[in-house]
Amino acid sequence: MDLSEVWTEKYRPRSLSDVVGHAEIVARLRGFVESGSIPHMLFAGPAGTGKTTTAIAVSRELFGDQWRYNFLEKNASDERGIDVVRSTIKNFARTKAIGTAFKIIFLDECDALTRDAQNALRRTMENYSLTCRFILSCNYSSRIIDPIQSRCAVFRFARLTPDGVKKMAERIRDGENLKMGDKAMAAVVDLSRGDLRRTVNVLQASAALGKEITEDEVYQITSELKGGEVRDVLTTALEGDFLVARGKLQDLMITRGMAGEDVVRAIHRAVLVLDVAEETKVTILDRLGEYEFRMAEGANEYIQLDALLANLTILGKRS
Repeated sequence: MDLSEVWTEKYRPRSLSDVVGHAEIVARLRGFVESGSIPHMLFAGPAGTGKTTTAIAVSRELFGDQWRYNFLEKNASDERGIDVVRSTIKNFARTKAIGTAFKIIFLDECDALTRDAQNALRRTMENYSLTCRFILSCNYSSRIIDPIQSRCAVFRFARLTPDGVKKMAERIRDGENLKMGDKAMAAVVDLSRGDLRRTVNVLQASAALGKEITEDEVYQITSELKGGEVRDVLTTALEGDFLVARGKLQDLMITRGMAGEDVVRAIHRAVLVLDVAEETKVTILDRLGEYEFRMAEGANEYIQLDALLANLTILGKRS
């Protein structure tokens, strides 16, 4: 096991066949690659779902050993103004590709580009389409202007399914000779929430403590609350024991060093599997949203969480 390497790069798929999940997207991209040409493309979806990895895999399969010379990767959140489009991107697009008909520019987080920059990018895509193809990546396609979207084949990357996350975790476990029980694996899958980058980082951080990864270590590394711990707090409040529930929650927050918004997210996940009536779940979620909004606006997190537990106590006595 080598912890000196960054596992997100070590286990990054090198070809389309290695990409985890997104079978339909991979099949369509493989068809483009086999034809020897690709259109401008827009990859949209949450972080950690494989957008950058897929773009690099397409470039590797199209250009072989020459892929680095014909592939430019830029992050639009670093340079989001019109100048980066007029200089760096335009200069790369206008030069001739090496050993192939065209080159690829991969523009990550392009929804961070200003509107002027996006309009300049649209013109660049039009003028240099014979020598360059663009792969644009974003979290929110609605922030990309329509003229760019209409020029691209759009691929939407959803969060990975639990089976997909587990497949990646098992690949790393076997590659690094790690020992993981079913509970530890389930914790990794649950806490990853469909984000493969988070999956890999959690495993590497946990492996730094030893070759055997336990469920408790995974939760400690991620500073997350176990579902059972949160359900215990909620159940105690609904049973009318406000002070006991408050003490349990504060102990968890102090022990794990969690912020109020982290606790709210943990409660949100726990409510969905809580053994109460559907009407009660709806009421809890409605009030949970109100308290999260208050904290986001700057209200004291401890006072808001106390108020939430007080509401749950009153709700429990009424139901």
